[in-house]
Amino acid sequence: MNMNLCIEGEYVTIEKETSLKELAKNHQSKKKDDIVLAFVNNHLCELHRTIEKPVEIQFVTTGEKIGNDTYRRSVTLLMLKAFADVLKAEGMENEKIYVMHSVSRGLYCEFAKEKVILTQTLLEKVKKQMEDLVEQDLPIEKYTYTIPEAMEYFAETGMKERGKLLKYRRVSNANIYRIGDYEDYFYGFMAPSTGYLKYFDLILYEEGFVLQMPIYQNPTKIPDFIPYKKLFHVLKQSEQWGKMLEVDMVSSLNDVIVKGSIGDLMLVQEALQEKNIADIASQIVREKKQLILIAGPSSSGKTSFSHRLSIQLRALGLKPHPIALDNYFVNRENTPKDENGAYNFECMEAVDAATFRQNVMDLLAGDEVLMPTFNFLLGKREYKGDTLKIGTEDVLVIEGIHGLNPLMTHSLPEESKFKIYISALTQLNVDEHNRISTTDGRLIRRIIRDARTRGNSAQRTISMWNSVRKGEEENIFPYQEEADIMFNSALIYELCVLKPYIEPLLFAIPKEAPEYMEAKRLLKFLDYFLGVGSENIPTNSILREFVGGSCFHV
Repeated sequence: MNMNLCIEGEYVTIEKETSLKELAKNHQSKKKDDIVLAFVNNHLCELHRTIEKPVEIQFVTTGEKIGNDTYRRSVTLLMLKAFADVLKAEGMENEKIYVMHSVSRGLYCEFAKEKVILTQTLLEKVKKQMEDLVEQDLPIEKYTYTIPEAMEYFAETGMKERGKLLKYRRVSNANIYRIGDYEDYFYGFMAPSTGYLKYFDLILYEEGFVLQMPIYQNPTKIPDFIPYKKLFHVLKQSEQWGKMLEVDMVSSLNDVIVKGSIGDLMLVQEALQEKNIADIASQIVREKKQLILIAGPSSSGKTSFSHRLSIQLRALGLKPHPIALDNYFVNRENTPKDENGAYNFECMEAVDAATFRQNVMDLLAGDEVLMPTFNFLLGKREYKGDTLKIGTEDVLVIEGIHGLNPLMTHSLPEESKFKIYISALTQLNVDEHNRISTTDGRLIRRIIRDARTRGNSAQRTISMWNSVRKGEEENIFPYQEEADIMFNSALIYELCVLKPYIEPLLFAIPKEAPEYMEAKRLLKFLDYFLGVGSENIPTNSILREFVGGSCFHV
């Protein structure tokens, strides 16, 4: 039986119960990148679904973020299947691999135990097996279990963290994906078969390896591997903290909440951060630095961090003076615009770097300087009579997204600079094979803060996020390895506290909005966490910058 339906604005006639995969195959020539998913009546679907009634279809490719996420998730499953095959052939089956965190454009992975000696030869065998599986174009099958069935399955297969995780979920079912005889659990959709997964690489790195994959901006090219060593070691340190606290998976965090020990965990985590900040202050004093430059991506907690660092510096006898680079924005009429005609506040040209440098040079020379304040409402720089003069015990704590960019400070004395990169680098994993994106953590922080302090809806914040991320890629991340110190502002408990704040904001996004799918994804992700109140968060916590109640003016 034939029926009519609309595919991307074009009406076509198809046979009833035709799969989306078949329709995508017929439509692929009209797309630059590979189709991996589809919206059916604005509902995201995998391509194995069959069409049984007239609908509207929009295809999703690997050149879009949702499609790229699906591709990367599917390649991770492919890698795990290939490792299982190779290790079984070499008599080392049942060895666990942990997908740890992002490195360069890929995912850093390690073996759970040290029984497997990871060598370039082994990686080459696994990569060859991955390529063979792609050539075979095996189906990626999906099986739906009830939660009790899934928990029993995970118990039988030694995946205890997945079983503990499902214990706290309020959904009825869990999806297991299979390639051949290998099964695993992932919280997101998959490509329909291994034949779609043509672009990847395996790179030996540190104690593990990196699964390198394309990004959505260039979905057919494997990016060059750039080992950000400083960032990598901060991530490793954060993971060690999680293991030391016995909270390195979401299920462990939920266990702490159920046992009533979350207050203690909050205090210990805050104490660890405070010790880290105190150590940074001590290093600044030892090295006799006078220009403290702080930079980091959106929602890193730069402002709260600069206040806490200033307090530690005061405790060591110095007199810190905060300077926000935002106060040196050019007037709105002189602000550059991006390719879409919107103001580009992220680029260097949006800041009057010359005036900033001159002000700092005058301060270092002992002159009194009239300091600016930027009026964001009027879009102009103002001078309200605030002056500053510094002496030998004074230090300037300079904070802004361009703080580490050499163009911002090139004429200032290098021997006086101390550079700090701050970001929220989530140390939790959902489970052994499902990591938590640090970008998601920062987006959640920003949605909550923007709703509270700027009157922005979650929909508006999500709509701007790609532009914010682009600015970070161009203006912040290239300079992160220039830092003398990296500071991780993520708190191991924060997502369970942020959950009650953000859920109403995300639920407010209408179904027909372009941002709805991102809101739905975040809500599904947050469903893994038990929520807790914020009353036990210290008033000087970086998290207070986002949920409110900070003792600092942030």
